[in-house]
Amino acid sequence: MTDTLNGGLERKFCQFDATLAVRDGSEIAGYASLFGRVDQGGDIVQSGAYGASLRALEAAGRRVKMLWQHDPAQPSGVWDEVREDERGLYVRGRILREIEKGREAAALIEAGAIDGLSIGYRTKRAEKDAGGRRLLHDLELWEVSLVTFPMLPEARVGAKAESPDSNPMRELAEALQAARHDLAADRPATT
Repeated sequence: MTDTLNGGLERKFCQFDATLAVRDGSEIAGYASLFGRVDQGGDIVQSGAYGASLRALEAAGRRVKMLWQHDPAQPSGVWDEVREDERGLYVRGRILREIEKGREAAALIEAGAIDGLSIGYRTKRAEKDAGGRRLLHDLELWEVSLVTFPMLPEARVGAKAESPDSNPMRELAEALQAARHDLAADRPATT
């Protein structure tokens, strides 16, 4: 599943093949993205798509962020390992139970209410195949979120050119705030 945020950041959702579980009090692991599979947005992430981004992050001494539901104001832990293998983008990390969001995330995972991961990224290089599907060759990975399901599943895939003065984190925060507003407006009234 893909949706596009204002500012050109995109997200992909990956439901785990097996149940996401918290081990040893806080550790989680799984695949945040799988290679060669057509997602609901018609995209296919190609093997090696994250390589340059992961090398650049390592060279800069930075990590992929672990967020709660793609909200940059709600980190929920740290990814200790983010790597590509033959299957896809594998992540292993720790939920930080010392913070409120970490405790909530661990409880929801343990109860089975949360069982997915979603990536936040910017497309660097892609092409269309004969069937009109987008083949994603080079992705700039920003974050991997613990999610219930994609926040905007009906949104379409798209890319927006960056302006030289753009601030991707500010754009992400603005997009999330707008999405929260839209979701609240669509929520049915309760009695």
